[in-house]
Amino acid sequence: QVQLVESGGGSVQAGGSLRLSCAASGGTCRYMGWFRQVPGKGREGVAAIEHYGRTQYADSMKGRFTISRDIAKNTLYLQMNSLKPEDSGMYYCAACSRRGLLNLEYGDYNYWGQGTQVTVSS
Repeated sequence: QVQLVESGGGSVQAGGSLRLSCAASGGTCRYMGWFRQVPGKGREGVAAIEHYGRTQYADSMKGRFTISRDIAKNTLYLQMNSLKPEDSGMYYCAACSRRGLLNLEYGDYNYWGQGTQVTVSS
């Protein structure tokens, strides 16, 4: 059983930056990702990363967000730059793709953190 704990969320003005962290324990997963959810909408994929460094991003995040991981620390990161109000939401860390693929599909990940709130004001 993998446990995930996110941190680093907060409030920032548009154009600012935040760095989210996700500390994993209890095991390792080849594929990990970040998802975002806003009230009234489903959880959407933000970025995913494979153990050896391959990444995938949602189109709206390309060029602004960077996903990375520290294998030794078993920690996942999301560097978010040039933040926009529409980036606001609860950000969740996810781990272990059921299909063993790099992807941004909510239903494919086995383990989830509790989330960290990001609020971007205009």
